[in-house]
Amino acid sequence: MTPTVAGRVVPAVGTVCFKGKDVLLIRRGTPPLAGDWSLPGGRIERGERAEAAALRELAEETGVTARLIGLVDVVDAIFTSRRTGAVARHYLLFDYAAVWEAGEPLAGDDAAHAEWISPDRLAQLPLWDETRRIIAAAHMLV
Repeated sequence: MTPTVAGRVVPAVGTVCFKGKDVLLIRRGTPPLAGDWSLPGGRIERGERAEAAALRELAEETGVTARLIGLVDVVDAIFTSRRTGAVARHYLLFDYAAVWEAGEPLAGDDAAHAEWISPDRLAQLPLWDETRRIIAAAHMLV
């Protein structure tokens, strides 16, 4: 994800991609969430449809291709400055559910790592509460 430009809200996408019961997650390689587990995703480019951005970001960050099932939810991701407490970045995330079609996870773009995560392992990972909620909601669509 790129930083918020001039204080604007940045439209972005995330993809909850399933292969059987496993979900594809990445470890972010760049701020603001470097090192954190996350859904593959990123900024929607000017003139790009949200669905196309979700599939593009999935492929760029993981090397995986998928078929979208539907929109799960829209989430505000608001990051504040640790120093001042002011809003530093604000993303409006359009999260989609998808089913794996091809490819094995290989980290790319701003992802440091990409991996299929089993339900048992998912329960043990430190994740943002909204990410957990979106994965559970996406599972209901598949």
